[in-house]
Amino acid sequence: MANIIAAIDFSDCSINALEHAVSIATHGTLDVHMVWVNNPSVTKKTIYSDSSADLIDEIRNQFGKLVEKYSPELPDSTIDFVIREGKTYREIIDEAKEMESLCIVMGTHGSSGFEQFWIGSNANKLISMSKCPVITLRAGINPNQPLKCILMPIDSTIDTRQKVPFTAYLARLFDAEIYVLSIYASKYKSIKFRVDEYTDQVCQYLEDEGIVFHRDTLSCDNLTNGTIEYANKVKANLISIMTEQETSPYNLVVGPYAQQMVNNSPLPVLSINPFETMQLSSR
Repeated sequence: MANIIAAIDFSDCSINALEHAVSIATHGTLDVHMVWVNNPSVTKKTIYSDSSADLIDEIRNQFGKLVEKYSPELPDSTIDFVIREGKTYREIIDEAKEMESLCIVMGTHGSSGFEQFWIGSNANKLISMSKCPVITLRAGINPNQPLKCILMPIDSTIDTRQKVPFTAYLARLFDAEIYVLSIYASKYKSIKFRVDEYTDQVCQYLEDEGIVFHRDTLSCDNLTNGTIEYANKVKANLISIMTEQETSPYNLVVGPYAQQMVNNSPLPVLSINPFETMQLSSR
């Protein structure tokens, strides 16, 4: 059975992400595979000061509680865990590859003393190097909101359409609508024409798949702010992006579009690498 990886560091944020993974798994009859990574060069203390002196025993105990809590929500699936050792981002990516996981769900901020696992380079490396889609949730995002509206911005890069099949797959699972947003970061007519052409192709794909969608356009200098503002406008529950987008002078200063989106979006963000092409059949 297909599975979802839930990256766990036992912070409230990662438990939040786990609940989001369980929600997806419930709709898709998918297994949930929790992963915690012991990095000996980083892990120096237990999660709770009054817990067992043996870190691994403590981790297994905490995982057992999570399995007991969430198993009733997955009557047709399983929820299990694995403990790996090494660099956090690399071990999670390798686990997802070995398990042929559908996607990875993770929180981007921790609050339990394990923040070093998720902020900074680990989260960015995992998102940028993963060969399967990654859904990230910032702290405070409600994981139980029904996925009814997905925003999918389309730009002039040739890879922008690669996120469409998996986004459509999620929309089908949740009976959600997709807002296809032609986003213009350039005033050149040739660039706008290319965006429109790609958007035509995307809309035709969604129509063929029987996915309810809406089409709109947006011109903006800052892709991140423009996308987030539009997502709030249409009350989206998820933003679907590629890990690399068009560059603009602003992006060159503050960093990649995907990193800005993951760090600033008040909504879950689905990130897909350009080299990842999902093959999912219609149902």
